Amino acid sequence: MTRLRLHILTAMACVAMALCSCNSDVVYDKYNHTQLTGWEKNDTLAFDVPPMKESGRYRLELGLRTSTSFPFTGLSLVVDRTVEPGHMLYTDTVNCRLADDKGNVLGRGVSCFQYSFIVSDIDLRKGDSLHICVRHIMKREIMPGISDIGLKISKR
Repeated sequence: MTRLRLHILTAMACVAMALCSCNSDVVYDKYNHTQLTGWEKNDTLAFDVPPMKESGRYRLELGLRTSTSFPFTGLSLVVDRTVEPGHMLYTDTVNCRLADDKGNVLGRGVSCFQYSFIVSDIDLRKGDSLHICVRHIMKREIMPGISDIGLKISKR
């Protein structure tokens, strides 16, 4: 009887995890890799978001993954987004706080750290697509320790 209970509990846990992991509000979620040895200032990361299936308000979030070799407590990024059709260009500056005043990392992880930053909420119509470019605007030309930059768009 104990073995049967274990199997039932395992099956219930699997079903619960499957239900919790589904997020139908996310319409786009992708990461682009950077050179871990250094993300150069002129290396722009591009994301092409396919046309929206429905009109509405969407949240644009920026994901960031760093290693312990990242030398600063913050990172400044520019996010340029072009909405098609219409060629409407919008620019946001995102100041990412990665560590507190004492140098304690604010991200999740042990040797690699994951961060998420809200860029903006945007109104899109059915059929609108996006071309989004991300670049750093730090004084240093090459930023070591950044492994990935991601973009997530979810319906609000």
